[in-house]
Amino acid sequence: MTNEQWLDIFKEIGKKMRDGITATLNKEGGTVPLGKGAGGDKTFPVDKWAEDIIISALEGAHREGEAFTLISEELGVRKFGQGNKIVLADPIDGSNNAKSGIPFFSTSLALLNSDTLDTLAVGYVINLAAGDEFWALRGNGAYKNGERIRTSAVEGIAIVSYEASSPKSDLPRLLPLLAQAKRTRCFGSTALDLAYLASGAMGVFATATASRAFDYAAGMLILVEAGGVITDLTGGSLDHVVVGLERTAPLLASKNKATHVMAMNILLRNQDNKSPRIDM
Repeated sequence: MTNEQWLDIFKEIGKKMRDGITATLNKEGGTVPLGKGAGGDKTFPVDKWAEDIIISALEGAHREGEAFTLISEELGVRKFGQGNKIVLADPIDGSNNAKSGIPFFSTSLALLNSDTLDTLAVGYVINLAAGDEFWALRGNGAYKNGERIRTSAVEGIAIVSYEASSPKSDLPRLLPLLAQAKRTRCFGSTALDLAYLASGAMGVFATATASRAFDYAAGMLILVEAGGVITDLTGGSLDHVVVGLERTAPLLASKNKATHVMAMNILLRNQDNKSPRIDM
């Protein structure tokens, strides 16, 4: 199966999610957790509904002869035959927003040719509230709603978005960067943060808590294909990261290399005067 065919599967998943999300949230309210998913976060009925749609589509791909491993926030790891390809899925990225009625949550899907991020082949993110669809195929650019997107070449960090899952410890680490921004935003869906960064909505995105690969892999490919840069918080490459359920690295993502160096200088000046390093 080609990367384009995999993208078609991801888009069909996104369509089913978009078509059914309102009725699903209205039906169960999204307020009563079912337990904890494999990723460690609470699983709500909407998470289970979304994951069932993903599994159904992947079972269809497997029946057509595809062999791969699914790594999903909710169920964990499931093998569909013996193959090297990996599908990373976050059925509802931003489920706290979804269950609270905040219209900023997504489904994030990525295809890799092996178990490290340097083999990312397809990335797909859909804003389930607004309907914006983002995708990228390695070497073929990034798209929003069918139109090619590119990040800005202008240096600057005017708008910074961030994620602070543990505000008491995260915000002090990010504060030097946030203090230099003209505006800051904390939206609550890493996949969408990276996708909108790729489309030019802001200049920098940062997390201080280590993220899991299924949180950011699809957004990472979309951003890189749009011309952006993403590393760990000290500039280290993410290409070597082995995907799984574990948390991997805090993130720093920027619209271009010059902005990335600027953001990293701001952060590292406050960490024992370390010099920034960027692995591209």
